[in-house]
Amino acid sequence: MPHHHDHAGHSHAGHVHAAPPAGGHFSAAFAIGIGLNLAFVIAETIGGVWAHSAALLSDAGHNLSDVLSLALAWGAAWLAGRPATGRYTFGYRGATIQAALLNAALLYGALGFVLWETIDHLRHPAPVNGVAVMALAGAGILVNGFTAFLFRAGQKGDINVRGAYLHMLTDAVVSLGVVVGGAITYFTHWTWLDPLLSLGLLAVIAVGSWGLLRDTIRLGLQAVPEGIDLEQVRKFMLGQPGVQGLHDLHIWSMSSDGHDTALMAHLVRPGGADATWLANLSAGLLHEFHIHHSTVQVEDAELEHGCQSGCVTATHTAQLSA
Repeated sequence: MPHHHDHAGHSHAGHVHAAPPAGGHFSAAFAIGIGLNLAFVIAETIGGVWAHSAALLSDAGHNLSDVLSLALAWGAAWLAGRPATGRYTFGYRGATIQAALLNAALLYGALGFVLWETIDHLRHPAPVNGVAVMALAGAGILVNGFTAFLFRAGQKGDINVRGAYLHMLTDAVVSLGVVVGGAITYFTHWTWLDPLLSLGLLAVIAVGSWGLLRDTIRLGLQAVPEGIDLEQVRKFMLGQPGVQGLHDLHIWSMSSDGHDTALMAHLVRPGGADATWLANLSAGLLHEFHIHHSTVQVEDAELEHGCQSGCVTATHTAQLSA
């Protein structure tokens, strides 16, 4: 009963090295983003209290969650680049998934706190200093827009970097909304407008962050990665020469950057399989589905003895497809 574990990083049949974690290339961006946003949170909090602006305090609370998110994402990216050890044999790339989940929880926790403050401002409205609101929110457009730009190049390859990019881009848009609200308040003296604007901003942030939360939950539950069709992988493996059955097929992401997709499966193939056949299978999985780590156990047994509960045979699959 031969067993084969083939990594994309050790070349057989055209394998390529898996790319390093995208977050590792953005240490300077994380440091600059954290520094700028932390300074801005302090300024915005002081300004929000002084100007009696719920919108500014809402933005400050969200920016504080972004500072924590950036710090967690940076730490996870650093851990992901550390080598495997005798205890952590997969390395620390899974830290990026845990950081993404924690960031999502922090974000929605911050939204809940700001919602409470906004309701209090609705119940007890106070005069709002529109000029101060516009000035601080205008600075927020620059700070958040520049920070988003720092992560623009890597946001397509890593959910941690994408989270940082989306948070900063959303904040820039939110700050623009606060500027508009501050201008209206300045000219109309509508004290009730500021907390209503804050509620609108909270809704925008919650909706805009939902996709990120959904993706991090999927990663945490080891779901089949986006872009990979489990049934297509099943058909591909059952279509390999001599394969009579397949069971215990699992596909998941080992990190948040999309460069660590793993597969584990049991194949039934009378006569077993040699190293060349297994290497060709692994190369095919990499080429067709971008699966970088494949662990395949080939069972040398007759079909009725080799299949366990949940086994799918090549003949049965062909009948279902017809």
